[in-house]
Amino acid sequence: MYIEKRKSINIVKYYLVHSYRDEDRVEKIRKYLGKNLSRKELEQAKKKAKERILELLDEINTNVFKFSLTKNQIESLNRYNDKIEVVHLSKNEWKNFIEDFVYNTNAIEGSTVTEEEVPEILRKKKVENAEEIETKGVAKAVAYIRKTKEDVSSNLLLKLHDLCFKGSKHFSGKFRNMNVVVRNSLGEIIHSGVPKEELKDYLEDFVVWYKENKNKFKPLILAAIMHNQFEHIHPFQDGNGRVGRLLFNFILLKNNYPPINIMLEDRREYYQTLQEYSKRDDLKPTLRFLIKQYKKTLKEVSTKKKK
Repeated sequence: MYIEKRKSINIVKYYLVHSYRDEDRVEKIRKYLGKNLSRKELEQAKKKAKERILELLDEINTNVFKFSLTKNQIESLNRYNDKIEVVHLSKNEWKNFIEDFVYNTNAIEGSTVTEEEVPEILRKKKVENAEEIETKGVAKAVAYIRKTKEDVSSNLLLKLHDLCFKGSKHFSGKFRNMNVVVRNSLGEIIHSGVPKEELKDYLEDFVVWYKENKNKFKPLILAAIMHNQFEHIHPFQDGNGRVGRLLFNFILLKNNYPPINIMLEDRREYYQTLQEYSKRDDLKPTLRFLIKQYKKTLKEVSTKKKK
């Protein structure tokens, strides 16, 4: 929420404004606070207006991240978790997974580094360009989520982004201060990140929701919800896809579940599931997709020849 000022001769009118997304449109709730207010009067009026705006948001059921699922709905989603078998990776399988994950997660975002080049780049002591920096950076981020004891927080998101992009992007480890959109190959906008004015509120809701709800959902479901909502928010200027997939695997690993690699060849279906969630809050396409990716991941890491 943010304060909007409207000035005319000798008069300043104040409004508290909240932007939210209603399917493909951005809507605003604007509450009048008063005119020519002192700082104290403004704070008092803002507090009352914020309470009223939150009441209105509940009434109109916006897409602000406040899941209100029934017990039966939660149980229905949790049943998807039973469709995966928990298998822990060996040392060599982990090596294979890291190489595969680094290649696929970067390639999905347009990296030209080939699958065959990844192991060699990871062994390098000195990298030569931005793509090589990001190849090693994603590997460092995977190592980090495997060992860290911290929980989901804004600081975790910033850390993962910084690990991935330090040295290749000047805004590494920083949330965006601009509005962002995602375009398809035709240049059409397929998703808009939340308005920059609302980003802080969305991230706060994101972390609070996780803390309050993490024990209600089984690991695959919880990881999918957090990943999809992260991508819906799009908190970074660039690099949201890679951080979102790291966050997804962080939650799986934290709950003693094996990681999942999303394959480049399945990128189109992956994006379609994200759109289903962003437009209709429908998580099931994502869950069905992730179960298939999990089976592919296990097959790949267990059959890949040791290099």
